Amino acid sequence: MPWKIQSPVGERWRLVKALLRNEKSVESWSRIFGVSRKTAYKWRARFLAEGARGLRPQSRRPQRMPRRLKSKWIERIRRLRQEHPTWGPKKLRAWFERAGWHPPAVRTTGRWLSRLKLVHRRRRRPRRACVVSHPRLTLARRPNHVWTADFKGWFRTGNGERCEPLTVRDAFSRYGLLAAVLPSQQVAPAKAVFTRLFKQHGLPEVIRVDNGGPFASRGPAGLSQLSAWWTRLDIRVEFIRPAKPQDNGSHEQFHRVLKAETTQPTARTRRGQQHRCTGWLRQYNRQRPHEALGQKTPAQRYRRSPRKLPTRLPTLRYAAGNHVRQVRSNGEIRWAGRKRFIGEAFVGQAVGLRQLKSNIYAVSFANLLIGHLHEEDVGAMRPAVYEHVRRHKNK
Repeated sequence: MPWKIQSPVGERWRLVKALLRNEKSVESWSRIFGVSRKTAYKWRARFLAEGARGLRPQSRRPQRMPRRLKSKWIERIRRLRQEHPTWGPKKLRAWFERAGWHPPAVRTTGRWLSRLKLVHRRRRRPRRACVVSHPRLTLARRPNHVWTADFKGWFRTGNGERCEPLTVRDAFSRYGLLAAVLPSQQVAPAKAVFTRLFKQHGLPEVIRVDNGGPFASRGPAGLSQLSAWWTRLDIRVEFIRPAKPQDNGSHEQFHRVLKAETTQPTARTRRGQQHRCTGWLRQYNRQRPHEALGQKTPAQRYRRSPRKLPTRLPTLRYAAGNHVRQVRSNGEIRWAGRKRFIGEAFVGQAVGLRQLKSNIYAVSFANLLIGHLHEEDVGAMRPAVYEHVRRHKNK
């Protein structure tokens, strides 16, 4: 039996001719041709309206697209993006609005930036090495067991100088150890302040901070240069959960009192504001009764730490079998003939590499796992990610 080559248009023409002869009902012809009555009526109506041309396949594209972006807007988006390669859809739209135009929506602008190939994918971060649980927040049991530190929100003095108050407090005795008015949140001034503080009060066992600078970073184990220095001094760093200031609620209350009693109004200069904070801190520690202490003052509960700040940083020692490498000024070490990025927080520090498998090494800083180094990876170490646990640890 020969093959029957039939086209859709030919079948529609045969169906229409059969319908026009009126030899059988529409329902009968629909059953013979294997279509519904609605389809049979549709093709007959198209033939009567347009002739044989109406039986051809027709595009389903709408005849009108009133919301379609006009070519002039596509060209404007392209030109403005080329003039400002770092501007995103929101900034482009804002610029068009200031020019007195009615620009397309942000999502539409972003979609056309992609179609015009004017956006580039960001460089991917290194793959994670592993996920490690942060130790639970330590419940302070004695003076200098846990210190809490934070920057209060910045403000300006009467002459316009910027103030960044850095405060430190002993969690057990509620003793205010520091209220320093700094010009910025950079590492260098904060480290200088903590150096003086450690010389005056000794070293704590734990320092609890939030996940902002200069205490934390987005690097391995969340450490910054400042918190890596604390770790080197054998001080354990505790990070509260992101966006959970209640984990450090007692320190937030300390900030509320500081703000109410020293910044309304502010002093004329930053030096004057520092003098005001120093006097307030003395009154807070020695005169102000504290309800959590049975209406005693913090000075009655606080004692200086017996751990003194060493004149030289202690040498980091790693267990036998570890390969020790010094982190260079660019955050890299040299391993297996290549430069491997470890992290800017560990510049000048020694890290230990312990072999886990034939081509995988665990990278440690002091007693912290900071990542895994795979020999097949070309560049950076795979950082260890630390998650947070809610409850306190009774220890």
